[in-house]
Amino acid sequence: MARMIRRLTTERAAIVIVHLLLFALASRVAIDPDMWWQLRMGEQIVETGDFIYADSFSHTQTGKLHKYHGGLAQVLMFVSWRAGGHLSMTLFTAALALAGMHCAYRAGRGSIYMQGFVLVLGAACASTFWSPRPQMFTFVGAALLLYLLRRLQQHGDAVLWPLPVLLWLWSNLHGGFIVAYLFIAGFVLGEWLKRVVGVGDGGLSTPVLCRLCALTLLSLLLLPVNPLGLSIYSAPFETLAIPGLRSFIQEWKPPDFAQPITWSFVALLAVLALSVVASRRRLDLTVAILVGGTALMALYSGRHLSLFALTAVPVVSTHLDIFLKRKGWTLPRRLLESPGRAALNLTLICLVAGGTLAQLRHHSSASGVERALKLNYPQGALQFLATVSPEGKLFNSYNWGGYLIYHAPELPVFIDGRTDLYRDFLGEYTSAAFGGPDWRDVFSRHDIGIALIESESPLSARLEAADDWRLAYRDAVASVYLRQRLPSESTDL
Repeated sequence: MARMIRRLTTERAAIVIVHLLLFALASRVAIDPDMWWQLRMGEQIVETGDFIYADSFSHTQTGKLHKYHGGLAQVLMFVSWRAGGHLSMTLFTAALALAGMHCAYRAGRGSIYMQGFVLVLGAACASTFWSPRPQMFTFVGAALLLYLLRRLQQHGDAVLWPLPVLLWLWSNLHGGFIVAYLFIAGFVLGEWLKRVVGVGDGGLSTPVLCRLCALTLLSLLLLPVNPLGLSIYSAPFETLAIPGLRSFIQEWKPPDFAQPITWSFVALLAVLALSVVASRRRLDLTVAILVGGTALMALYSGRHLSLFALTAVPVVSTHLDIFLKRKGWTLPRRLLESPGRAALNLTLICLVAGGTLAQLRHHSSASGVERALKLNYPQGALQFLATVSPEGKLFNSYNWGGYLIYHAPELPVFIDGRTDLYRDFLGEYTSAAFGGPDWRDVFSRHDIGIALIESESPLSARLEAADDWRLAYRDAVASVYLRQRLPSESTDL
């Protein structure tokens, strides 16, 4: 027993502590706007067994078939939600985020003290869009695939036979599976070019690359084993082709470097460049293709910051390790620790674990969740609407559509986060939501009698000035405007 305790060296304790810190960083209040409709769809699949359904949650798309590529993820989320509510959703996000960052840790090298710094920086960059949504499965899938490819490149002994199963499962969890094929294509291209050009170590052998390509082709043949059938091939491209996606949906926009949330991306880019220069080691061509490709993806769309972090973290730690070893700035590794130091290490782990659990409890507590919901969703407005019976249909803020689908299903929404369902309709929504000149045409076309919008919405100024609309409710979060008939409209026919 004493010897087991002495095996808890400072280095091993640091590994545990860094992973606890990553888990704490990923723990947050589970109130993402898209989480709600994902849960409602998961519930519907569990109850009906249908992954493809005719929409009944909105009045603008009623009866239109909704084909979502992440039905399995929705089921897993709903089952988790039913088991533990907000706590389960917080654990869902934190566990998947930690799994992805652990793969990035395993793909790198060097002391945990240096890697810990790099991992935290990478997690700060990746965490921009960590939330309880199916996209977390893409984060884990990408991390695992990059780890396998890096191991294959460095040692040539990566087990590749599970690759088709991984990609098939991924395609049933989230449409982001397309990035797997981009990664594999970039990897094969880099290794092939190294053999042709003779750069670096010459690249992997032809038989190994052929085996990787054959398994990738097999995975493509397995993709239609999916509720979407053959249309799974086009699903990711159809999402990218949605009109107005990058101009309206925040996470699809390029990163705004004026916002502090993107500064970790800039810092990781800078550390990446500095580590390569400091190591005096040329950046491997394959690695350069993957890192450069994900950097371009991140500049194109903020939601891809997490993919850049996964490719950059192992590269930074590897080159920093080369630099530190050349300088002789390394610490000897211990196999055993003195009893006193081992006890201190255990105490530090317990303290950090206690703090992590306290944060988890805070973010999932009833009071914490309720406070976050009141700050972000129209709870008071919904209570008001439950007491009146206004005429006409609802116009709602895009960010609240999913919440309404889950918490007020009796009130069909104008729009919600299912962009693959609304597609061209996004433009019609934005023209009204931003108080455009044709907002009346949109309202008239859809018989809108209730407007549930943010109190500071541009549309509120239009409604305030309209004679046929009145403010019926307002708080710090939401306002409710109701249509009223003008005297000329109330004349008996």
